[in-house]
Amino acid sequence: MRDRLRRTRGAVAAVGVSATALALAASMVSTAHAATLFSDDFGDGDSGGWSKSGGTWSVTTDGSPVLRQSNTGSELARMFAGQPSWADYEVRARVKPTSYGSGGLVAIAARASSSTKMYRLSLLADGRAELQAVNGSAITVLGSAAGVGSTGAWHTLRIETAGSTVRGFVDGVRVGDANGTLTGAGRIALVTAHAGASFDDVVVSSGGTGPTTPPTTAPPTTPPPTTPPPAAGTLVVATNGDDAAPGTLAEPLRTIQRAHDLVQPGGTIAVRGGTYAPASTIKILKDGSQSQPITLTAYQGERVVIDGENMPYTPGAVGSSIPRADRGALHVEGDWWRFVGLEIVNGPYGIFGVDTNNGRYERLVTRDNYETGLHLQGTSSGNHVVDLDSYGNRDPRKNGESADGLAIKEGSGTGNVVRGARLWRNADDGFDAWLFLSPVLIENSVAYDNGYNYWGLPDYTGDGNGFKNGGGTDPRPAVAHVTRNSMAWGNSAGGFIDNGNPGPLVFERNTAWDNGKDGFNVSRSTSVLTRNLAVGNTTDVSLGGSTGSGNSWNLGGTWPLVSTDPATITGPRTADGAIPTSSFLRPANGADVGARI
Repeated sequence: MRDRLRRTRGAVAAVGVSATALALAASMVSTAHAATLFSDDFGDGDSGGWSKSGGTWSVTTDGSPVLRQSNTGSELARMFAGQPSWADYEVRARVKPTSYGSGGLVAIAARASSSTKMYRLSLLADGRAELQAVNGSAITVLGSAAGVGSTGAWHTLRIETAGSTVRGFVDGVRVGDANGTLTGAGRIALVTAHAGASFDDVVVSSGGTGPTTPPTTAPPTTPPPTTPPPAAGTLVVATNGDDAAPGTLAEPLRTIQRAHDLVQPGGTIAVRGGTYAPASTIKILKDGSQSQPITLTAYQGERVVIDGENMPYTPGAVGSSIPRADRGALHVEGDWWRFVGLEIVNGPYGIFGVDTNNGRYERLVTRDNYETGLHLQGTSSGNHVVDLDSYGNRDPRKNGESADGLAIKEGSGTGNVVRGARLWRNADDGFDAWLFLSPVLIENSVAYDNGYNYWGLPDYTGDGNGFKNGGGTDPRPAVAHVTRNSMAWGNSAGGFIDNGNPGPLVFERNTAWDNGKDGFNVSRSTSVLTRNLAVGNTTDVSLGGSTGSGNSWNLGGTWPLVSTDPATITGPRTADGAIPTSSFLRPANGADVGARI
């Protein structure tokens, strides 16, 4: 199999990454200390590393690259990957059924010891899910759940295997928890039968559990004997380090900037727990490569805080501007970087990236900065923002008019994706795509309570939208941003707005509730809206010339909700970094309308 480190989460060990390096890098990604054995987001445009059995498979685009099986007449279509020796592991993937024939199913599988023997988590045409033990034509149902799968929508499927225990989850809902004796080891598989489907973001992690909350204490002066050694190509940074040191666990470096200057393509900068408060912006200027990205990550899930309070422009004077080179506690101009598990606070922007490509921003917290939490602009493409929490960002120098939770604006570049973001209590907007000339895909994200003056800023001008999809100075560019399965509530202005972008925006299965102005304002665009829900906003929808079907306003009637308590969704993330699933804002009548998070 080819090296899949470019695909951001890891690769099968057989590609030439040492076992020690793999274990270290993966344990730093997850607070559960589970190594990433394999991942594929199909961003390279092919299905290398997979073996096909039946069906018509191809990599195509559904907002971002996906693997699609399009032959609905195929009795059984499978794609296999991984190692026959894999035993205790978790496999998860995003799955979108596109069509079902009679008796059809769409599934992922674990412990496939042969092409016909495996544990399979299947979505069925009637909206049910089943955890199945498959042995040829004999199928034993180990568990089932109703109302968890729907055609045309993305769902996250997950199978866990540990000893004889097999568990299956769909969008966080447990489908089955059984004692399985069919097969003890085997590969993973993507499966359809008499159905079409898209698959994306396949990740396989080894077994293992650990704390769900990283420690807040500073690292010990001497690492305990059980701490694993750094892998080759890894530089360690610690608050008690020395920039003249070699960067090992026993003799760590002191600053992230020094580690950046020393790291080579394919290397990892592992930062020990503690607070780092440099006097100047940390500049990420060198490039990794597709086959050798560079990773900057918290070591072993320890809590790492990069505090920009000592940097210039924290805050800048009212009406002033920040020189580009000083923007961001982390200033990113390099390509092929991964940033994992860091907390960036009090910076002149949290993270500011310009002309930066193929970056991966995973499980970050950008909070209480003096400008936008995470901001990408310029010629920037192929960046993925995954499981970001960005909140409390404000801009005293602009009276609240500019600080967003997340901004991808004033530039262009294809393939930028946002998934699993939570954007709240920011001075201006949750998400802003102002003057970004290429489509951005947003999925499974929430934006709430933006646009209120929590800081007592004078002459406050914060806009207060959840998701602002483009716009600019006239003539405003027409850009087809896509927003799916996302929620906006309690914002001072709109939930989802086109901001004057005249383009063919796409809004699918989103929910807007209790926003101060419009739930959906697409009156100046040619948007297409499908199966969205708008409830309790000052104005639920302003369509103008936009069109759609299956939305709450098309269906009519009243829309009581199962729950208006966001405590689960806004609470701690799951061990794998996902937003917890709840019944928040789901229609009480069970209609398949609105977001499912």
